[in-house]
Amino acid sequence: MSAYYQLDFERPIVELDERLEAIEQQLASLAAAAGESASTDPAITALRDEVAFLRNTREGLLAELYTALSPWQTVRVARHPLRPQTRDYIKLMCREFVELHGDRRYGDDPAIVVGFARIGPSPGQKVLLVGHQKGKETSEKIACNFGCAHPEGYRKALLKMELAAKYRLPIVTLVDTPGAYPGLGAEQRGQAEAIAVNMREMSMLPTPIVSIVIGEGGSGGALGIAVADKVAMLSNSWYSVISPEGCAAILWKEANDKTNTAAAYALKLSARDNMELGIIDETIAEPVGGAHRNPVATADSLQRWILTTLSRLKELPIETLLQQRYERFRRMGSFLEAAV
Repeated sequence: MSAYYQLDFERPIVELDERLEAIEQQLASLAAAAGESASTDPAITALRDEVAFLRNTREGLLAELYTALSPWQTVRVARHPLRPQTRDYIKLMCREFVELHGDRRYGDDPAIVVGFARIGPSPGQKVLLVGHQKGKETSEKIACNFGCAHPEGYRKALLKMELAAKYRLPIVTLVDTPGAYPGLGAEQRGQAEAIAVNMREMSMLPTPIVSIVIGEGGSGGALGIAVADKVAMLSNSWYSVISPEGCAAILWKEANDKTNTAAAYALKLSARDNMELGIIDETIAEPVGGAHRNPVATADSLQRWILTTLSRLKELPIETLLQQRYERFRRMGSFLEAAV
């Protein structure tokens, strides 16, 4: 089903793709029939010129659309079913990956993937990688609760992060969740407490930590693995205290296209907004048309940012690193009041 997933604002692109496919099929048939004389056939030459023109038009239109996305459109791109997830980036970036399971209290949570990895060219930077996983197929999505982690997922992540800190291994986290799982069982097992403890302990882990929002960064579910020295966002991801639908349901008692759009604007959830507000440190550009159109190029950009940022952080003394991490979060939300 996801192969046929279409965003309404991409309809002109879809129409161009259909025209291109039809002309390319016609061109292939004519070229096969013409044989060796295909290179001099004026009809074939005309079709090749038209294909080149349509491809250039498509690339230009795609770039125009994706440089002017509204906040609500950005949210929809971040949720695209073909968008790369943590396990996709592991395959594309990591030379080795050894997954770790369980929280030693209750069980394992497939919504959070944790493991030791080597990132980059041989021999590779050794890291602990932690990331949300939403799932691709229906069975995986259900198992992963669509990326909404349980408390055992956050406890698993913290347990392994403490192990990494013990051996001074840097930590890389990939955030992609609409929020922590809100079910009764999760609350009974201490969902809020698990996230709070993660935030407290991550602020004091004596090792470099970098975090990237690769899709959705929803509320405490995102913050549970996002307390880091440097935080970045892919350009078509979102990061906010609540989803647009949740905000719309609270403010207007109804979540529809109109209220979702208004909520997305009000929440300042885009990468650009988060940069201006000082919530994140950098935006990582996606390929034209979004990460789902070129996962390999996106993974390359992600890898370069991780390696460059970690190399800088590793030069700092641990005491300086921890102090800067503390100051980074203390600066958020500060403001000045003018005397009346």
